[in-house]
Amino acid sequence: MKSISLILILCLMLSAAALAESAHAPEKEGSIDYMVLVNKLNPLPDGWEDALETVHVTNSVGDDVAAEKRAYEAYLALAADLEANDGIHTELDSGYRSVAEQQEIMERFTETYGADYAARTVATPGYSEHHTGLALDLYFIVDGKTVYKNEDLVQYPEIWRKIHTRLADHGFILRYLDGKEHITGYGYEPWHIRYIDDAQAARDIMSQPGMTLEVWLGAVEDTDPVIDYGSSALYSEADLEAAAVQIKCKFASFAGCALHSLRYAGDACNSEENLKWLSGLDGGKNYIQVIEFLGDFHTPVDPSDGSAWEPDTEYTDYQWWLAHEEGKGWQLLSWGY
Repeated sequence: MKSISLILILCLMLSAAALAESAHAPEKEGSIDYMVLVNKLNPLPDGWEDALETVHVTNSVGDDVAAEKRAYEAYLALAADLEANDGIHTELDSGYRSVAEQQEIMERFTETYGADYAARTVATPGYSEHHTGLALDLYFIVDGKTVYKNEDLVQYPEIWRKIHTRLADHGFILRYLDGKEHITGYGYEPWHIRYIDDAQAARDIMSQPGMTLEVWLGAVEDTDPVIDYGSSALYSEADLEAAAVQIKCKFASFAGCALHSLRYAGDACNSEENLKWLSGLDGGKNYIQVIEFLGDFHTPVDPSDGSAWEPDTEYTDYQWWLAHEEGKGWQLLSWGY
């Protein structure tokens, strides 16, 4: 009788463990919000990394890439669709990146290039969408050639158009849109896709030109700021546009503010005095050209982020100053009055 009782107790214990495990599984899965918004204003939710289930794969160039399990399964379906119907072979460049990894990147860039440069080029740890495991960066292989670097990938707009056309059917959206940098905080990235686990919602978003996840979720007000590049004997429109994008990316961190316009202040801003001033702001860098833009934006009725904005106010002729070194891109160095 004693042995039978022990067996019975053991069976009950095993059954209880199995029930506990099965009860825990959906709770873990349910804790992942596939519509989560992570950007320059919204950090990764607490407990996300503990609940995240990832898979690891090795891409064609030998890099290990991790992604959230369901996002990766959806990517495989997307990749098969593109291969079968468009003859496009895609690969994963990057996916999940832990907060600790992001912190290591930030520290490395800070040590190598300085704190200002690191802050401009590396997402703040805890605020990168790659922490979610739902953001995937793609590259592709064309005629047996691996197209991997960003500067090369942008040379294939027709391939990206075909890829983007098929995203929504598999629950993905294009995350960082051209012209919406003041909303998303990042420049146009045709390779950066985001899984939201809802094909119909993805279709709704992708069917509306210029629709961002921020606006679709109601997190921010959408605006289409007027950009006036004026006329310049110093800079091409491409030069001015690149500077404006840097400003718009920064503006995305102005919580609750709505950008209305940006305009080039004129070639007189490129003076020796301004070059000396901006070079001194950035550790004595040897900047060779300066750009100034003036902007108009409106502040929220009730600023909730502790900012010093006057509530419900139109700020006009707000100054944005950028400069660049020889052979390098524009750096946003100062803003305000």
